[in-house]
Formats: sequence, structure tokens, C-alpha cells
Amino acid sequence: MSLERSIMAFAGFMVLLSLALTYYVHPNFVWLTAFVGANLFQSAFTGFCPAAMLMHKLGIKSERERALQG
Repeated sequence: MSLERSIMAFAGFMVLLSLALTYYVHPNFVWLTAFVGANLFQSAFTGFCPAAMLMHKLGIKSERERALQG
């Protein structure tokens, strides 16, 4: 799986997890949902995504790197 797809999967998982935590544990977990959404929004404009940096360090390659690899 490429870095870009991993980020989408991670963000989707975090949104679903935070919604479940909001419903079953405490209503303030809705702020986790807001944080994930705000991070996705700002990364669309700035290109800065801490999760992508971490995943890249863990060895997940971007689409470009995978294409160049052959």
C-alpha cells in the first residue's frame, strides 16, 4: 500500500474510532474528530502531514517512489 493510501486509511480509521469513542465513552472525543478533519484540511494546502512523515520513516513508500522503483 502506498503512503497516500495509507494516510487515507489512517484518517478514515481515526474518524470512525473517534466517533465510536464519542458515542460510547465521552462526548469530548468529538474533538479528536475535529482535529483529524482540521489536519486533513491544512495538509491539503500545505503538504505538511505528521502522520505521513511518521509512516515514511517506518518504510512506507509514496506512489512516486514505488513508480521509480520499478
